[in-house]
Amino acid sequence: MGGYGVMGQGGWFLGWIFMILMWVLVAGGVAAILKYLFSSSVRGKAGANSSALDVLGERYARGEIDKVEFEEKRRDLKAS
Repeated sequence: MGGYGVMGQGGWFLGWIFMILMWVLVAGGVAAILKYLFSSSVRGKAGANSSALDVLGERYARGEIDKVEFEEKRRDLKAS
C-alpha cells in the first residue's frame, strides 16, 4: 500500500486549489464590503437620483444660498 496516505496520490494538488479558492473568496468579500461602504458615502445627502435642480432647491430650502443666487443658478441650469 506504499504508505503515501491521502496526499500521496495528488491530494496536495487539491489542497493548493482549495487554498487559492479560499483566498479568492476572502479577497472578493473584502472588495464587496469596501464597494458597499464607499458607494453609500458617495451618494451623500442629495440622494443618488437627484437632479441638479433638486439639489439647488434643497440648498435654498436649507438656507445655504439666498434667493438671488438661487434664481441665477436656476436660470443657468435651465439654459444649458
